[in-house]
Amino acid sequence: MTLHIPFDNTYARLPGGFFAFQRPTPVKAPSLIAFNEALAKDLGIEGADDPRLAAMFAGNALPEGAQPLAQLYAGHQFGSFNPQLGDGRAVLLGEVVDRAGQRRDIQLKGSGPTPFARRGDGRAWLGPVLREYVVSEAMHALGVPTTRALAATRTGDEVIRERPLPGAVLTRVAASHIRVGTFQVFSSRNDQAALQTLYDYTVRRHYPHVQNPAELLSAVIERQAALVAQWMSLGFIHGVMNTDNCAISGETIDYGPCAFMDAYDPDTVFSSIDRFGRYAYVAQADIVVWNMAQLATALIPLMPDVDAAIKDFTDRVHTMGDLIRSAWLDRFAAKIGISSPQPEDAQLVSELLSLMQAGGSDFTNTFSTLATGGARDQIADRSSFDAWATRWQERLSAEPDPQNVMLRANPAFIPRNHRIEEMISAAVDGDDSLFHRMNRVLAHPYEDQPDDADLTRAPSKSEIVTATFCGT
Repeated sequence: MTLHIPFDNTYARLPGGFFAFQRPTPVKAPSLIAFNEALAKDLGIEGADDPRLAAMFAGNALPEGAQPLAQLYAGHQFGSFNPQLGDGRAVLLGEVVDRAGQRRDIQLKGSGPTPFARRGDGRAWLGPVLREYVVSEAMHALGVPTTRALAATRTGDEVIRERPLPGAVLTRVAASHIRVGTFQVFSSRNDQAALQTLYDYTVRRHYPHVQNPAELLSAVIERQAALVAQWMSLGFIHGVMNTDNCAISGETIDYGPCAFMDAYDPDTVFSSIDRFGRYAYVAQADIVVWNMAQLATALIPLMPDVDAAIKDFTDRVHTMGDLIRSAWLDRFAAKIGISSPQPEDAQLVSELLSLMQAGGSDFTNTFSTLATGGARDQIADRSSFDAWATRWQERLSAEPDPQNVMLRANPAFIPRNHRIEEMISAAVDGDDSLFHRMNRVLAHPYEDQPDDADLTRAPSKSEIVTATFCGT
């Protein structure tokens, strides 16, 4: 059957200053690594057996109805403002309305240079493409709002980083690619008309209940507060929470140097370019507040009374700390079996985290074994754990079904960093078996999968990954 994508491209109908029309650059020898048939079905895409899938998802051929374009945005990168960024190696093919009635973007990443490429080659190498495919799909299975992976394709070309590496293209699906940085680019240019157009478009697409920019700010704050608390409850570290990587929709976007913690340490940093821990695990809550302050600043010009808006927006941003703390407590209380947390339960959670930190306990395995009675073996100071467990069991006596609460809150399977590195190394040599195995297992992270229990193992000392890298 011929591939059919039911495009309905609203972003392409915005004024030309929002983007640049840009066709993908053809590659030498496209070959399909993976096509997410379940996601394709949700998107109303037909023709999974079309022999041209590889060519289309590598950019050599365009599906009917596509209007490829590179989006313009700005952004604070590690705190420094860059007034023009934009899609330097990605093109938005277009949009579809999925079977749930939600509008979704379909984008190629690594599809060649665009007018916003800033002298880059516009390409991606195989490693980051496979990492994003696996991690974004795992995050979806974990229940985290996230972009999705529709396809991964080898290009047959080499890309030059520190050395020649095999090229690849990722097909990414998102609620949209509108970022905090999209608002920043027009606000910084004092382009009132474009800023108003972007606001109107964003409200129609994501927040139709919103009546004014202040309400939009609060709506985005609520989603981002819930998102970062969920990240932290899974030990996830985004790695590059720049404002251009902060989606207005509230989805996790841009899986560059991301990673999941193994041994619990709140100061953990993976990103090789984060030399001062700006985006460390523990810093994520503060950074998302900072990002929302930048969104507030970008929205101010839309308000009739600037002085009043500054005060109002400042107050709204300041509410975010309480929102994050509340969401954090809900998430972490569930991880220890508490479905209706009280403020004092935060102390119980914090005491367990302190025990884990002191002994370098594995984050995921400690929590996943709480419901099965094996968590004590994960803690170095067992006498202190026993004292904690006595208080914990007393607290659980007031809970109706703590074991099931824990089982639903604590995954057994996450994309372990050392396994991802193993997967990438094998794929570079042409073996995609671990890639496919990880996708299969991680699609059911909360289920007992005894035949794949090796994927729950924490890394040995020699396997520990200390740094992850951006794909550009």
